[in-house]
Amino acid sequence: MMRFLRQHGWVAGLFALFVVLFILTKIIQPGYGAGDFGSLVRAVLPYAFVVAAQTVVVIAGGIDLSVASMMALTSVTAASMMAGASEEYALFVVPFVLALGFALGALNGILIVVTRVPDIVVTLATLFMLQGAALLVLGAPGGGAAEWLKNLIIGTVPLPGIPDGLTTWIPKALVLMVVLLCIVWIPLMRSRLGLSIYAIGSNQLAAFRSGVPVARTKILAYAIAGLFGAMGGLSLTMSTGIGAPIPGPYLLASVAAVVLGGVALGGGKGGLLGPIVAVFVLRLVRTDLTLLAIDPNVTAIVEGTIMVAVVMFGAFIVMRSRSS
Repeated sequence: MMRFLRQHGWVAGLFALFVVLFILTKIIQPGYGAGDFGSLVRAVLPYAFVVAAQTVVVIAGGIDLSVASMMALTSVTAASMMAGASEEYALFVVPFVLALGFALGALNGILIVVTRVPDIVVTLATLFMLQGAALLVLGAPGGGAAEWLKNLIIGTVPLPGIPDGLTTWIPKALVLMVVLLCIVWIPLMRSRLGLSIYAIGSNQLAAFRSGVPVARTKILAYAIAGLFGAMGGLSLTMSTGIGAPIPGPYLLASVAAVVLGGVALGGGKGGLLGPIVAVFVLRLVRTDLTLLAIDPNVTAIVEGTIMVAVVMFGAFIVMRSRSS
């Protein structure tokens, strides 16, 4: 246990913070129960996928400003394709949208590698391109979603041998989140590609001299980020039943959660578990502010201040490490 805490002390601290916030939530709202926790997980779901997308890119030593617009484009694409279509048609829509996200992410990587323009500039440009494309696909919120897709995140998972009182605290959305993230993340991190992503994020020149295909690795890192972004777009459509062409507050939230989760903005260090726990912490802070009946505008200010402070702290750590 002590060895685990030494290796994952930051994540353990974040989890402890989440438990404290959860207890505080129960104190503020004694009736807060399993149903409310399920709502929290459904709210976290798109954030979790966009954070996973940002985590891959940041570990590789980059940053992706287009993830929110990519989510919007994939969300409206899925919603417009499924509007009025049969339930079976969604079996074609889902892989198509995932492939679209992968291709858009790969396009980001190709543009960065070929033009050698900084990734922050390239992804800022593609942010506006994808946002415009989303508005072309769907000019206003609309479309639809297959019922079986929406049912994947509604309700709880019954488990044999476990009391019903406990299974009510295992929402489908949480299971779906864990399964999808693990399907992509665990094989990635155990593969040569995963080691290469950490290598180019730690020291790109040293990685190149060690025989790591830097260009291909960077393109694949952005492509995987696009895949996670498409999952986030699909989860938005599943949660609301429609597609929204305007990107939500996912960009800054993804960067803040990545930094709060212990991933170094300079690249080459960190994992996925910390940022996912950080997402839950940030969303639970918003829940507590809402339960305290604080003005929504003040809530937005507090939330934004926390995110900016976290990002500035991460940037400070990066500058300090480079100067030392």
